[in-house]
Amino acid sequence: MRLNQFLAKHTELSRRSADTAISAGRVTVNSKIPEIGQLFIESDIIELDGAPLKQLKTTTIMLNKPIKTICSKVQQGNVQTVYNLLPEELQHLTYVGRLDKDTSGLLIMSNDGDLIQAVTHPSHQVVKQYEAQLPRMLRPQDQQALEAGIELEDGLSKLEVSGKGRDWLIKIHEGRNRQIRRTFEALGYDLDRLHRSKVGKLTLGMLKTGEYREIGRRDVL
Repeated sequence: MRLNQFLAKHTELSRRSADTAISAGRVTVNSKIPEIGQLFIESDIIELDGAPLKQLKTTTIMLNKPIKTICSKVQQGNVQTVYNLLPEELQHLTYVGRLDKDTSGLLIMSNDGDLIQAVTHPSHQVVKQYEAQLPRMLRPQDQQALEAGIELEDGLSKLEVSGKGRDWLIKIHEGRNRQIRRTFEALGYDLDRLHRSKVGKLTLGMLKTGEYREIGRRDVL
């Protein structure tokens, strides 16, 4: 991470004002004046105006989200949230790409801002893979329409689909709200099952429903 990024995360400075502070000699790394754009490592001691800044430990987990569970910190009636599945020390994590209540599978949760940006921003082209079960067989013309793109209220939605009958594998590079369900609904298909099985390089493996484990950035990107 670059020094100005760190300062923007852990102080009230923006990246631009962080660069100004570095140029003005207000910032030190291991008691030395750093350069603009300098990188640093976890063991470095960073000070702003003589006060040391504590580096935030980043934590990332993957959770095998059950159905009938929502991605929210706010309890909604008796509906379980993903945070009900986590211990107190992980309650600060942010879910990376929401899954709706009836969609199960791989959910990344993290406080690593760079990872969150890399996974969620369309420009990074991180592939999300889903397993879907349709209420009936998918017609060839509907498969062609899905791959050509379906116009939704928030723009064109293209899905990469493979399979046969009612069982299909779907890949997308973005993650708009309920995008896959809304795309199929536009063609008259209400999905019986939708399960996210892969994000980037990361797969659920043997992780059971409702369980989680800690992962690293390299597991995903």
